[in-house]
Amino acid sequence: MPSQLSIPCETLFAMIGHPDCPRVIDVRVDEDFEGDPRLIPGSRRRPFQSVSDWGLEFKGQSVVIVCQKGQKLSQGTAAWLRVRGVDAVALEGGALAWASLGLPMVPHAMLPPHDNGSPTVWVTRARPKVDRIACPWLLRRFVDPDAVFLFVPSEDVLAVADRFHATPFDIEGDDLLWTHKGASCTFDAMLAGFALQIPALDSLAVIVRGADTGRPDLAPEAAGLLALSLGLSRLYQDDLEQLEAGLKLYDALFRWCQEAMEESHGWPSASRSR
Repeated sequence: MPSQLSIPCETLFAMIGHPDCPRVIDVRVDEDFEGDPRLIPGSRRRPFQSVSDWGLEFKGQSVVIVCQKGQKLSQGTAAWLRVRGVDAVALEGGALAWASLGLPMVPHAMLPPHDNGSPTVWVTRARPKVDRIACPWLLRRFVDPDAVFLFVPSEDVLAVADRFHATPFDIEGDDLLWTHKGASCTFDAMLAGFALQIPALDSLAVIVRGADTGRPDLAPEAAGLLALSLGLSRLYQDDLEQLEAGLKLYDALFRWCQEAMEESHGWPSASRSR
């Protein structure tokens, strides 16, 4: 039976992508990590040796600790975090169990350079509509919960990326990694690059692609997403405020793709007593 000091892989996977997902911290030793340099979606690497220092950052939060097998390193780190006031548990079976179940893992090599304790930084064009909200949502929910987004004039994106060590996305350029490729959009590129093979994300990607590339025929929901996105861009003049509002929109769409695609709604209600 699972212990209250640990969480099964399947339980954690069901929580990933949702705004109330616990923070996931990978404390594998370098040798183990180099043997499989991939991360559970949304997780960050931290050294277990200095948990007494960085643990204070997560006070009052829920955290899942990942080591190679879910034994001494994760249990010890979780115990230290609980001393610091963190609701911490270990992942049952660790990274090996997660990988053995075929659950998605993000290739570490695809992440922009950053220190273990610092967020990734991304830059794109100001006044976002579809892709430039969908991609930050994907990054925050599945890659880096602390990701920072800079919105600047189109002509300044690459210069800002260079000067501020940020990763550009959703701008034109054949040599850029995170942008449109053929008929696909930047959201598609990120799903592929970060190996996020999750059915609900695949369904969401079709809607985003249809809304972002003028293809409402791809999914009935694409036209609605475009309408909501354009409405948000007019409700908010501040791009960061618009992003925060847009995150909730994509949270709802992702949940719909997971659980409610087959549900219909009509009037009178089918459950109405006769």
